[in-house]
Amino acid sequence: MPHLVPLLIRGINNLSDARYCAGMGADKLTFILDPSLPGALNTKTVQELAGWIAGVELIGEFDQLTAPEINSIAAACALDAVLLRQPRSEAELAEIAPPVYVELAVGAVAINPYLSNAPTGWVVELVEPLTTETLDYLNKIAAQRPLWLGPGLHPEQARELVNLLPLAGIVLPSGDEVKPGLRDFDQLEAVFEALEID
Repeated sequence: MPHLVPLLIRGINNLSDARYCAGMGADKLTFILDPSLPGALNTKTVQELAGWIAGVELIGEFDQLTAPEINSIAAACALDAVLLRQPRSEAELAEIAPPVYVELAVGAVAINPYLSNAPTGWVVELVEPLTTETLDYLNKIAAQRPLWLGPGLHPEQARELVNLLPLAGIVLPSGDEVKPGLRDFDQLEAVFEALEID
């Protein structure tokens, strides 16, 4: 089921989400792998989850770990890329082996996109109502590097943003199982359907 733009699902922490999102046509899945972050998984768990899915890019989310620590975990989990929760210096970016996405807060000053080690793309999560100023900011960011935008689980807003902005993709949150093997996918499914190509 093709979508209007690629889809990245953040914070996968269970097999139900991993298999559902891969089966629904998600392009990228992230796993929180930095122990300083809430909900962090260990490498063994990510290896086990990855063994059940195919055809998606696997991305590790990091915050405080050093570049060598990130590289070690990325290699152990066979990650395709990493997502940094905050910008780093060009020197630090140069040390990270996999392609790097960087999360930016709305209104944050982006890293100079013309540096030799600029990130592969920006990830921005919308946490406030969409304003003209926010749209202007997002257009400027998208002009620098591919922009992955997170509108939350709002189907209408997700489709609207795809039409308003030159997005590389849409970012959606995963969730938690009610109990092992039991998960309500209604909200996530609504966004997947809203972004399907008619």
